[in-house]
Amino acid sequence: MSRTDMPLIGRQSSWLRRNQIALAPWLFLTPVVLFFLFYVIFPIFQSFNVSLYEWDGLGPRKYVGFRNYEYLYWEFVDRDAFFVSLKNNVLWLVLYLLAIPAGLLIALFLNQTVAGIRLYKSLFFFPFVISQVVVGLVFTWFYDPTFGLLNSLLGVFGLGPVNVLGDENLVTYGIVLAGLWPQTAYCMILYLTGLNAVDPEQIEAGRLDGAKGVRMLWYVIVPQLRPATFIAFVVTIIGALRSFDFIAVMTQGGPFGSSRVLAFYMFEVALSEYGFRMGYGAAIAVTLFAIMVVFIAYFLWSMYREERGY
Repeated sequence: MSRTDMPLIGRQSSWLRRNQIALAPWLFLTPVVLFFLFYVIFPIFQSFNVSLYEWDGLGPRKYVGFRNYEYLYWEFVDRDAFFVSLKNNVLWLVLYLLAIPAGLLIALFLNQTVAGIRLYKSLFFFPFVISQVVVGLVFTWFYDPTFGLLNSLLGVFGLGPVNVLGDENLVTYGIVLAGLWPQTAYCMILYLTGLNAVDPEQIEAGRLDGAKGVRMLWYVIVPQLRPATFIAFVVTIIGALRSFDFIAVMTQGGPFGSSRVLAFYMFEVALSEYGFRMGYGAAIAVTLFAIMVVFIAYFLWSMYREERGY
């Protein structure tokens, strides 16, 4: 190393020393950002690209433009498989949002200092830690018309057996109920964390102003739980729209395709033994992604307006 290089190296090391605090977060974030770009952002654009082709996943691709989206449109108009899947996804979305108020009520109950509260918390937390596949199997046995607990309870009241998973009108409601069990536990955890950050001075001020019960909850506690509520909404919406595990385990889309959702229909047309229509499956995936983006963008915009006081 020559003498002329020493001042330059010294200047570089002093610059790194001065900026090491500012650089440290970026050094830690760089691997995560690269993984996110490679495994999330890049597949999104790749899916849209594949949706413009007719492809079986192995052979050569044939460019067809937006023809796959035209097929989706006509399936929707003719009330075919895509229409049924989309309708079930909307039903999932509406009913799945019940997990948010249910999780809040359970969190309020568990946020008390009473005897055995740790045992209660463990029981309510249990559905969150077990696999969704296990939850699906448990509810499949629960709904079984021959030996299931549901029909045993109905028999006590003199009611006949009900084949929930075999009835086209009941199957989606039965699967959503199975999904609500772990999702409510997740929302409960979010609200329990949020309740620990509630300002006790605001609660005391509300009591001095005469607020109690529902008024205390609505005007004092719930506004302070807005961050937890936002996360609960986003996670619940994503969970409802990408629901796949429960359908695959409990019904395989049956009976007669009446319990399909978009994620399972995408799997059927693209990856199942009856499918290998990768372009069409990618078009369904892009449609599902667009629906998620619309809902999440709406909630982001709503929270932004609330923060700005519009």
